[in-house]
Amino acid sequence: MGKELYQPGEAPPIGVVPEKMWAWLIRKERFGEPRKAFVLEVVAVPEIRDDEVLVYVMAAGVNYNNVWAGLGVPIDVIETRNKAGEPESFHIGGSDGSGIVYKVGKKVTNLKVGDEVVLHCGTWNADCPVVRRGEDPMMSPTFRIWGYETNYGSFAQFTRVQAHQCVPKPKHLTWEAAAAYMLVGATAYRMLLGWDEHAVQKDDAVLIWGGAGGLGSMAIQIAKAKGAIPIAVISSDDKADYCKQLGAKGSINRRNFKHWGMLPHWKDQVGYGAWLKGVRSFGKAIWDVLGERRSPRIVFEHPGEDTIPTSIFVCDTGGMVVICAGTTGYNATVDLRYLWMRQKRLQGSHFANDEQAYGLNELVIEGKVDPCLSRTFTFNELPDAHQLMHENRHPHGNMAILVGARELGTGVSAEMQRTAPQQLAFPEPEEVYVRPRPEPIEPPTFDDKTLVGDVMHAGVITCNPQSSVTEIARLLVDNQIHAVVVVNEAGDAVGVVSQTDLVLARQGRSPETFSAMKATEIMTAGLVTCTAGTALSQAITDMTRMRIHRLVVVDDREGKRSPIGVVSMTDIIRRMMGG
Repeated sequence: MGKELYQPGEAPPIGVVPEKMWAWLIRKERFGEPRKAFVLEVVAVPEIRDDEVLVYVMAAGVNYNNVWAGLGVPIDVIETRNKAGEPESFHIGGSDGSGIVYKVGKKVTNLKVGDEVVLHCGTWNADCPVVRRGEDPMMSPTFRIWGYETNYGSFAQFTRVQAHQCVPKPKHLTWEAAAAYMLVGATAYRMLLGWDEHAVQKDDAVLIWGGAGGLGSMAIQIAKAKGAIPIAVISSDDKADYCKQLGAKGSINRRNFKHWGMLPHWKDQVGYGAWLKGVRSFGKAIWDVLGERRSPRIVFEHPGEDTIPTSIFVCDTGGMVVICAGTTGYNATVDLRYLWMRQKRLQGSHFANDEQAYGLNELVIEGKVDPCLSRTFTFNELPDAHQLMHENRHPHGNMAILVGARELGTGVSAEMQRTAPQQLAFPEPEEVYVRPRPEPIEPPTFDDKTLVGDVMHAGVITCNPQSSVTEIARLLVDNQIHAVVVVNEAGDAVGVVSQTDLVLARQGRSPETFSAMKATEIMTAGLVTCTAGTALSQAITDMTRMRIHRLVVVDDREGKRSPIGVVSMTDIIRRMMGG
């Protein structure tokens, strides 16, 4: 007879299910940053349905989706499930995990108590007509991400999953390594192998954005395993050796180029010409890595807004740009001439189905894909791991959290302990950022010598990151302005809160919840800036390229970014009119 509750790290006998468990819970009343949102509580162990299994979690993976869950944006996952009829007033996250099966449902035939498994995060209703017809269940309207869109994820002693989510744990991996790779790995597998005639083939050139990151590190290894030639795009040269170790032919440092951002309008001859020069230089860098004038047949995308114009341009005729995210923004622009005349494909992709998850897992079992585990946290450090991710200070690669496993390095089967491959050494993270400030493109050759300082509005209304929305609203009204600049303790501009930000933040929230929000929760981070000495023609090109109406003018001497004014399209028009 087991106990009612076991302490974290104290495993019940296999097959013995207690009534209660420890779990990290998110509740609506404490939505906010991870250290506030996650609280360790005791709840009932969930009952399983006939097609489900109960897994004792040994380790869990860390993904950004449960930073979103804690913030309550872009959706309130608790309210969404309540509206769908699920009664729980809490959310237990976690969309990656490894563990041991402790209980199986009546209809489960492929698993038994005691099986060691890795969990993938795709769930769907087996009775959905799409699924019953044998179509890709990823296209089912019932598809949900376990541990984000569903409850009882891996951030608890026990998790409830559909039986098909369980794949065999690779015997050579520790519990923490086994918990770290499936979400990003299966996502990358589908992107590279899930799209018919554009599945990666031997000798294909494959351009992979973020080669040293979680997705990119998986994509390099998968492409290499299929005989393709991966080319990594990185953000610092110290990541080149790591990407080469993973299997990349070579790397391109994106910071050596300055044409990023939304595509300049085709009528903007100066801006478009500068962009074209930059993107052609980037394309040549690809040829230099390959050692021949050949463009990538597949471009593996996830930055989105800043890079899609380049990806479409450099992709080979008849090739595919496949994208699963928009880490720099969602308003991607495309020059349709390159898309239709060169018959290129822009394909969206989202996680994976069972076949693809098993396919990725086989590559891991064969030792062809390493989990790229960069850091492991204790169970008590779960909020800290997510806080690092929220602040973009987490290490590159994949992170894991020990849940049932008591210490690092356990879980490797006895027969594999002597032959298990050594874990790859992961590069130290660079200084990270929320959204890159767009680099200036080459100054256009206008005759106009006017500088931003000649037309800008001097002085800026500011607030600090902890200013309340009420304070910000009063600043906007009292000063009859459209936005305030958020300045940190060092005096650097770190974001902007506009009237639009305030209105969007109010939607769907009670007055009490809205009033408690701070600038840091609603601001647009990574604001676009210039200096007083920037040519006005340059500022015009930057604003049209980024589809924005104003630039914050900063004093960037001695590495500072102190705001000193604003230049807007209104100021420029006034100058045109002779004002």
